[in-house]
Amino acid sequence: MITVKHRGNFRRAEKFMTAMKKKRYLALLNTFGAAGVDALRNATPVDTGETAASWSYEVVRTPEGYTIYWKNSHTNKGVNIAVILQYGHGTGTGGYVRGIDYINPTMQKVFRQMADEIWREVQSL
Repeated sequence: MITVKHRGNFRRAEKFMTAMKKKRYLALLNTFGAAGVDALRNATPVDTGETAASWSYEVVRTPEGYTIYWKNSHTNKGVNIAVILQYGHGTGTGGYVRGIDYINPTMQKVFRQMADEIWREVQSL
């Protein structure tokens, strides 16, 4: 015969599951989506300011969970200007304009803050 004994309760697990059901984490994702937009807006090289002003974000539910997409809608002749600022581009006269890595360093800071804050949130449940 098999006997199973247990002590304690499932209070912490129930608290965690209740918090997940209420989707409080979505507010955090929106907070960091907006923070990423602000950081990208401030870090984008400025000529006219149109590219810097064209940042947005979207939180999308996926089969694995949720994903934050940061987007820039400024295009010229079908070319996304934020991308060519980041990676560089050829010119119409045969020259080349070197890219400026402004997205990666900016988003690394946001990702660190996001990881720290989400970890604190999970630990508080």
